[in-house]
Amino acid sequence: MNDYGSYSDVDLTELLRAGDRNAFVEIYNRYKFILHNHAWNKLRSKEEAQDVIHEVFSMVWDKREHLPVNRNLSGYLYSCVHNQFLNMVVHKKVKDRYISSIAEFAASGTVQTDHLVRERMLKDIIDREIDELPPRMREVFLLSRRQHLSHREIAEMMGITEQTVKKQMVYALKILKKKLGIVLFLVMYLFYPNL
Repeated sequence: MNDYGSYSDVDLTELLRAGDRNAFVEIYNRYKFILHNHAWNKLRSKEEAQDVIHEVFSMVWDKREHLPVNRNLSGYLYSCVHNQFLNMVVHKKVKDRYISSIAEFAASGTVQTDHLVRERMLKDIIDREIDELPPRMREVFLLSRRQHLSHREIAEMMGITEQTVKKQMVYALKILKKKLGIVLFLVMYLFYPNL
């Protein structure tokens, strides 16, 4: 068995690009604590820092074939953490803006057309987040929520088990709740009442 701990970052990156899971595990173990500390320094939240690290390493695995071999791996991972942090900040600002908009709308007693426009905007945000779910998960979610099929019907249609359908729904709801935030997640119930 190979001693991946003795490999250089360049060697590990080349192995990872070829799909070597052990190289990925070594890179993860080598950098997870220092990257977590870097994320924590920016976010001051252990949970959010863990989310950033998981997102970064998920992205590294998903895009492994395109990783730069000759680039400094630690620098690359640091920049990924920084970019993920910036994405979180932007997402939070957008979410805060919509929450503020909803609060203003509720307080203003605005006309019905304004309500319909805002409702449409919220529905578009929710639909966009649903579209970003992994393909199989999105398919299960849409069959359940838009076509109102039971877990059994979805399982039969897709050739998977009911347990798989149930897990896909749990993961989909967890992802949507995390991405939309609690307020927009609750608003989602307006558009998908069978959740």
